[in-house]
Amino acid sequence: MHSSIRHPVGAKLVDGRAISLSIQDQVSEGVSALRDRGVEAHLAVVIAGDDPASHVYVRNKEKACHRCGIKSTRIDLPPTSELPAILGVVEQLNSDETVHGILVQSPAPEGVDELQISSSILPEKDVDGFHPVNLGRLVQGDSGGLLPCTPSGVMRILELSEASLSGAKAVVIGRSRIVGMPMAMMLSQKGVDATVTIAHSKSRGMSQICKEADILVSAVGVPHIVKREWIKPGAFVVDVGISRVEDGLAGDVAPNVAEVAGWLTPVPGGVGPMTIAMLMSNTLRAAEMLNP
Repeated sequence: MHSSIRHPVGAKLVDGRAISLSIQDQVSEGVSALRDRGVEAHLAVVIAGDDPASHVYVRNKEKACHRCGIKSTRIDLPPTSELPAILGVVEQLNSDETVHGILVQSPAPEGVDELQISSSILPEKDVDGFHPVNLGRLVQGDSGGLLPCTPSGVMRILELSEASLSGAKAVVIGRSRIVGMPMAMMLSQKGVDATVTIAHSKSRGMSQICKEADILVSAVGVPHIVKREWIKPGAFVVDVGISRVEDGLAGDVAPNVAEVAGWLTPVPGGVGPMTIAMLMSNTLRAAEMLNP
């Protein structure tokens, strides 16, 4: 009998939606506990512009708030808004004690510096985790503050999937302050202990770098840039990228990667729902920290 020549059935797909809902259930318990103390967790989302994807994201955030029992306020600004107008709104929200979390939806209107917006939000209300103080804490190895939602969601996926991280080789493709850089830091934190390589558009020998990865996280937003032949058999592949293509949405990872990888996060339904779950979690955390 040749039973040993079994063909692998392909990667195990990670159900980000299911994990996201279980996190939201936990958040809603925390929100109830706060409400019993007379505090209503409250997230304010500022959206300037008419980017259709942004409006979808904001609606999803509002739905999640509703599910978790978090009060959500949405402030729509005209697409022509300039930096002073946006900073003025942030200032009002900073000084409003009933607001615990502030998020300014990306992308900002043309010519507006998003870094200045992130830096203007009080660090303790910065539920996106992009304020230099919050990112700086992460550099110091302190993950007790408000951490960027997408990399936090990826870490939660890896933990819940029982991926072996200690000593593993991890490759992060992309070096944005929103995903790539914080992702690399979280993977290399004490207690997680992966050995991390950051790859990007100037990296030489990309396929070889990726081929050595036990864990591969791609966050560049280029459809299907990660090829099947880049993948080490059995690797844990996390697809953060999402791009609009003619027939819907595409991730960074080519579909046939599923034939080689051990685990794969689908697009949509993988990392996206996790980002929103971690936003809810950060909002609860901010409300708790502001009401000790």
